Amino acid sequence: MRTTNDPDPTNRRIPRDIAAVTLKPKLKPKLTLTLTLTLTFFLATGLAIIMAANFAMPNFISRLFRPLTSTARVGISSEGTNGLANTNGGAAALPEGAEKATIAAGCFWGVEHLYRKHFAGKGLIDARVGYTGGDSSHPNYRQVCSQSTGHAEALQILFDPAQTSYRQLLEFFYRMHDPTTANRQGPDVGTQYRSAVYFHGPEQERVARELTAQVNEQWYGGRVATEVVPAGPWWDAEEYHQLYLNKNPSGYECPSHFLRSFAPLK
Repeated sequence: MRTTNDPDPTNRRIPRDIAAVTLKPKLKPKLTLTLTLTLTFFLATGLAIIMAANFAMPNFISRLFRPLTSTARVGISSEGTNGLANTNGGAAALPEGAEKATIAAGCFWGVEHLYRKHFAGKGLIDARVGYTGGDSSHPNYRQVCSQSTGHAEALQILFDPAQTSYRQLLEFFYRMHDPTTANRQGPDVGTQYRSAVYFHGPEQERVARELTAQVNEQWYGGRVATEVVPAGPWWDAEEYHQLYLNKNPSGYECPSHFLRSFAPLK
């Protein structure tokens, strides 16, 4: 047992003159400058490589690195107002005779891309991706992804009913995604990826409920989990989400987004 007179090895101190030599080595000014310039060069080079690699990331990785800091555009389009959401906190006027449809079918990048590709020149006037079905104002992408706001990633379509009917838009909706998985599309899991039809007015509600019952019975064997609910406030998604796959052809697209072959509905 160590007595109070025994030296404690842990308390030994380095003499000041030795510490000064050991702990404060002197570097020549020229050597210090060289090291600083070398470190700066490597940091700048590394940053340039990372930025360049960002443009060639694999699809599944590029989705993980979606920008998360921007705020959604302040457009609101609720029941009783016309037009797609805009940036002025109001709703743009619908072109004469035009109608709008609002749907959610998973990651809105692929949903917008497929609708634009299929209905271009066939009555599609415009389409915007955004957030709806939630209980907060001005949601941004980070908040929606956290599932704390209740919003779905959605698509709002402006169309000419003389060229394309609302029923045709919904039949396409039930063919281009999997409506049997609640809060999920392929590998994308969360309430923001739910399947939903947000109807605008009683006629759209009638068509949506009638068509949903038909595809549930004839196409999906009674497994459809799609919500059919009234359209509420709409918020445009951040600008980088709009036309995303047009701007980024190799960007992520949900593997559940493809056209399924079904017999015509009876």
